[in-house]
Amino acid sequence: MAKLYTKDTQAIFWNNNTSAIQRMLDYDYTIQRKKPSVAAIVAPTSSNKFEKFFYGPDEVMIPSFKTTAAAKAAQPQADVFLNFASFRTAYEVTMEALDMGGFSSMMITAEGIPERLARRMNAYAREKNVTVIGPATVGAIAPGAFKIANVGGTIENIVQSKLHRAGSCGLVTRSGGLFNELANIIAINADGIAEGVAIGGDRFVGSVFIDNMLRMEENPEVKYMILLGEVGGTEEYKVIEAIKAGKIKKPIIAWCIGTIAKYYDSGVQFGHAGASANGEMETAEYKNRAMAEAGIYVPSSFNDLPNKIKEVYEKLKATGVIGDIPEPAMSVCPSVRKSKEFICTISDDRGDEATYAGFPISSVATPDTGKGIGDVVSLLWFKKQYPKWATEFIETVIKTVADHGPAVSGAHNAKVTARAGKSVVESLVTGLLTIGPRFGGAIDGAAEHFKYAHDNNLTPAEFLNHMKKLGIPIPGIGHRIKSLKNPDLRVEGLKKFAAAHFPATPLLDYALTVEQLTTSKKENLILNVDGTIGILMVDMWRALGYEEEEINEFISSGTLNSFFILGRTIGFIGHVLDEKRLAMPMYRHPMSDILYDVQMAEKI
Repeated sequence: MAKLYTKDTQAIFWNNNTSAIQRMLDYDYTIQRKKPSVAAIVAPTSSNKFEKFFYGPDEVMIPSFKTTAAAKAAQPQADVFLNFASFRTAYEVTMEALDMGGFSSMMITAEGIPERLARRMNAYAREKNVTVIGPATVGAIAPGAFKIANVGGTIENIVQSKLHRAGSCGLVTRSGGLFNELANIIAINADGIAEGVAIGGDRFVGSVFIDNMLRMEENPEVKYMILLGEVGGTEEYKVIEAIKAGKIKKPIIAWCIGTIAKYYDSGVQFGHAGASANGEMETAEYKNRAMAEAGIYVPSSFNDLPNKIKEVYEKLKATGVIGDIPEPAMSVCPSVRKSKEFICTISDDRGDEATYAGFPISSVATPDTGKGIGDVVSLLWFKKQYPKWATEFIETVIKTVADHGPAVSGAHNAKVTARAGKSVVESLVTGLLTIGPRFGGAIDGAAEHFKYAHDNNLTPAEFLNHMKKLGIPIPGIGHRIKSLKNPDLRVEGLKKFAAAHFPATPLLDYALTVEQLTTSKKENLILNVDGTIGILMVDMWRALGYEEEEINEFISSGTLNSFFILGRTIGFIGHVLDEKRLAMPMYRHPMSDILYDVQMAEKI
């Protein structure tokens, strides 16, 4: 892997660190990435399905998931894992992601992960061929392509440090703070960074200096490298050995900070957990001398580092190794941005023609398009293009439930309201308000309970006992008039359509075995129209490839009942218009139809 990241790299971000994510998206917008670098957020304690962030002047919705597995399943192309968990959970979160697979690199910000766990985690990552940056790091950057979280600082600092496009230097440091400082120094004295990694300050980190520098050796954009080490550890010696073995041929500038440590009588830790010498070889002074002897460009002090960078850069440019780098086009993030109050993901009316889920209305509205109301429902309700058999089934359902006469509660309410002189809208609403658990709600209930029984392999008898324990009648079973001898032709029509057009009807088949048991007890305990619709809707969604979790969400959100509402709206309006057409007077219920039982009020 010559390049750690590209302009197509996307990440899954564990823990909703809004400021860090926003900085990544601001960087994406500035360098004109086509897709945001954050594909998904894992927020175990959040119930949100997405989080809003700015992408330039506009907002984007980043999907949010409770688990890494769910995020990875939804965004399989995201091969970078950014772990912002605390040091208490960072190990478990990383190991879970490693077990899952599909990630080429991971970054761990947590500082202070127990060393035995860090060593185990790092060994497992190597076994899985995953590049781990950290623990205790600010991350890495491939200028002009991908940036992790807060590395590089603000957008203003990033542009000033030439991190908006690829330069010629490969930078590897332990310190995140000094990484940002060095990026600025390189921008002033050379042409910027091609790739940069802050490997982390803990004593045991995932990828060490040599891992990153061997990769940069293979990266054609990297012409020379800068290594900023520190007192403690022996990782710098691996780089020396690679130079001697001819594995690294590109020029290297290096310095180990902490030379002041020699003035202290005893070992002192300088900031990072790993910044403490446990022997002469781990002192900064000794390592600087060894690197210089190996042919590495080592300045006389940290203050002399800018001059050394300029010297090497100009030498490489004079010999033609480094050429001129053109400045790319950039976008500028507005300084003032306002969050939107509403979100719409189904239609757009901003252009010359409004669209339904991306399709211009004219492409679905007229008969010559071959599209029907089922196609419009599939676009506006589900944001999907359903096949013809599914859209025709939706239309069949709507036509089937449109009306059931004037005596049902909804139609009755609509008629009474219309006779009171109210408008079509007011009359319609009074009818719609009656739809619920006792009128229409059986569609949702049938889908929910039959699906539960089928998914849990309950026999019909076990299902009946289950519903009895719940203390509720089986939704979708039973009819006041219809029976086995007098079947409901609407149900027969729906079953006939499903048999002819559905790829499979496993839930309907199961429901019919339940019907055999219920009708053996009483003839009118048949599968009714509400039950048939709810059950076949589940079969339809399964055939269309929806996940079970999505289907459960449709059921719980009232999507199934929405088909009943849509159909009955047609019928209710018909009854309202019928009353208006007949100019019917104000309705008063006959007293003969009321049981009066009025007692004298008791005096208190």
